Amino acid sequence: MFIVLGVAIVGFILWYFKSIVTYILISSVFALIGRPLVLFLNKIHYKKFKIPNTISALLTVAFIWTLILIFFRIFIPLVANQASELSSIDAESVMNNLQEPIKKIETFLIKYNINTNDGQSMDQYLTEKFMSIVSFSLVSNLFGSLAGILGNIFIAAFSISFITFFFLKDKGLFTDGILLFVPDKFLKKTEHILASIKKLLTRYFIGIIVQISGIITLVSIGLIIVGISFSDALVIGLVVGLFNVIPYLGPLIGAMLGLVLGLATNLDLHFYAELLPLLGYMSIVFIVVQLVDNIVFQPFIYSSSVNAHPLEIFLVIMCAASLFGITGMILAIPAYTILRVIAKEFFNNLKVVKKLTEKI
Repeated sequence: MFIVLGVAIVGFILWYFKSIVTYILISSVFALIGRPLVLFLNKIHYKKFKIPNTISALLTVAFIWTLILIFFRIFIPLVANQASELSSIDAESVMNNLQEPIKKIETFLIKYNINTNDGQSMDQYLTEKFMSIVSFSLVSNLFGSLAGILGNIFIAAFSISFITFFFLKDKGLFTDGILLFVPDKFLKKTEHILASIKKLLTRYFIGIIVQISGIITLVSIGLIIVGISFSDALVIGLVVGLFNVIPYLGPLIGAMLGLVLGLATNLDLHFYAELLPLLGYMSIVFIVVQLVDNIVFQPFIYSSSVNAHPLEIFLVIMCAASLFGITGMILAIPAYTILRVIAKEFFNNLKVVKKLTEKI
């Protein structure tokens, strides 16, 4: 009863101070990503001069925020411009441009007595669906949600920077904070658990950044080669790269959204002579980049970085998706990594645990 009560109290405290907990978790991720840079800077020396650990931590925090600001400086104007273009699309002219393929689809549906649009004509049905995808209100709601999440952005940025700095400066600060709540008889095992988790998650988060950057770069270059404008290619590359964080299903969702954006920004082209071939070339780009991702990026991130079999990772992600949806899929691998490390320390006498954790 006391254990259950204690867990309930801790859970309530974490929920009540969820914004602070969020800052700490984000800072922990930044610290894991920035730790290799701090260690590198600490190794730099000239004769007897060495960069102090405090300066290394400050430079690392500054470097992380510089990259974030550059990212937003490049992509936010492009996304805003894309949103503006989508909001100004005239659905009627779009449907006029696509009359020929729409008629063929409608003829096919009538021939086989297929009715999926509640008595509406194919024109009306596609117009309604198209505008629901590219409507400005949808884009506005998306940006409104992001604005709500990032509400007190300056407070959040300062808090995260402050916490990250001390996590980087004082190497064992986060670990020592957790060990304060651990009974003495479990101290050694908990220290080993935290060291293993830190090592594996550092490799995982750095791998994710490399993967997203690689996907954005490859998709953007590929789309520019097939004829998409530079700004549109970057936005589509960003969409595909960010959705790629969702394992297995993310690349498919990203590619579909990329094709929709490619279609929406090139509606002035003739459908059969220009637009359809362009969509085909875009699909080839997405397939080639996905092959590169499967052969190069994913084995490095999901297998090598967390030392787990790809099939094992797939099953974990599917279970997490069933329980918690998209959020579960994104958090599945870090959470599973933590659980594996804990199981190895405390339940290594079980055969199934030995098998699942033999590579850690």
